[in-house]
Amino acid sequence: MSTEIKDIAGRARDNKLKPEELSGGTFTVSNLGMFGVNNFSAIVNPPQACILAVGGAFKEVVVNEDGGDSEFKVAMMMNVTLSSDHRVVDGALAAMWGQEFKKLIESPELMLL
Repeated sequence: MSTEIKDIAGRARDNKLKPEELSGGTFTVSNLGMFGVNNFSAIVNPPQACILAVGGAFKEVVVNEDGGDSEFKVAMMMNVTLSSDHRVVDGALAAMWGQEFKKLIESPELMLL
């Protein structure tokens, strides 16, 4: 699988993917964070059900809820936006997916259990 992903990524960088290689999926992840974009909304392209727009990580001052020495701390933040086709995915289900994604991205060790 790793070899195939590297092959597809290389051909995508070289603009050599065929149209049929870009279709048939159900979920897309669009990452513009590497271009300095912190937040954006992506549009679902049918027949896909959802697309996750991922922005870049940035530092932000937040309230220190750990009870440490300081009232505030610097935290790494990231904005993601889930767009879904409501003909395929109910909005409440998409919101539940978002809650689970947030939980796992904030505590990745939970993915090991």
